[in-house]
Amino acid sequence: MWTDRRLMDLLDLDHPIIQAPMAGASTPAMAAAAANAGCLGSLGCAMMTPESYRTAFQTLRDGTNRRVNMNIFCHAPPVHDEAANQRVTERLKPLYAEAGIAALPEIRPTHFPYGAEMHAEIMDTRPGVVSFHFGLPEQRFVDDLKDEGAVILCSATTPDEAREQESRGVDAIIAQGWEAGGHHGFYLNDRPSQIGTMALVPALVDAVEVPVVAAGGIADGRGIVAALALGAAGVQIGTAFLTTEETGIPQAHKQVLLEANGADTRPTRAFSGRPARGVVNRYMDYMEPIEDRLPDFPLMNTLTGPLRKAGAAKDDPDMLSLWSGQGVGLNQSGTVAETIERLVSETRDVLGRLPSA
Repeated sequence: MWTDRRLMDLLDLDHPIIQAPMAGASTPAMAAAAANAGCLGSLGCAMMTPESYRTAFQTLRDGTNRRVNMNIFCHAPPVHDEAANQRVTERLKPLYAEAGIAALPEIRPTHFPYGAEMHAEIMDTRPGVVSFHFGLPEQRFVDDLKDEGAVILCSATTPDEAREQESRGVDAIIAQGWEAGGHHGFYLNDRPSQIGTMALVPALVDAVEVPVVAAGGIADGRGIVAALALGAAGVQIGTAFLTTEETGIPQAHKQVLLEANGADTRPTRAFSGRPARGVVNRYMDYMEPIEDRLPDFPLMNTLTGPLRKAGAAKDDPDMLSLWSGQGVGLNQSGTVAETIERLVSETRDVLGRLPSA
């Protein structure tokens, strides 16, 4: 069925499907199940310390002997802005009081860019695939990983980002369209490009020689076939896996996704300080008036953490970061293996309905 084998051969896959990393939502069980079903299983490691990374990797490795993808953020260090800190602190006080939280935490980073300590752990554990978001780390780290035989992936949101990544040794590029859920991976410009997946994929295919992987708004066989028709060598899917049994998100988030239709999502800076797409809730609406005047990513994440924790404990989606792509209306319940089986079956059915050449 898969006539273009570039991604499958590069990553040793049965299907050209990558389960998206989704830091905080993916789990070792999710990644292992995706790998065992013949796709690339991924684990988002952006919020992990080197020690917690090793523990999570060992749990994942206990669940599969297939190649897996460990994903790291490469954002610039945040700049502290006391005016922004004070502004958001005052805005959040009523929400903290409503949730019964005694005091706002100290504003400090919660996500850490790729550095020497994490690099040492990844070099030692050798996951097979390492992917990056918000650009690439120092070139010496990229070269080390490639010398050890790791396949390097990175998210690109413009042709310029794709060309820069190819020049630095990236083996396959994730074309992250504006429809995608979670954090947008832009990094060469100050603001996201807002290019949709169906426009971005052919632009990147024409810009680089390495395989391009379509990501954003793809949640069924029709989306997979469309991406392949545009020249993608495969797809990366995230939101469809958030309602599986192996998900790491709160039940309230999961239920919202099963009821959403995609028209109710939008990007917001209100949770982390950087644009990320999610289902709109009361918190997003409340923060919208100051959304462009917040502390840098990921400092804002410190302040919203207690609210998200309280919302999860009370099954209250109004304080949760309900990350979701625009294809969420196609989500179903089930296991990761069942979801992949459905995606592959739907793709086969769509291909079977196409007229022969």
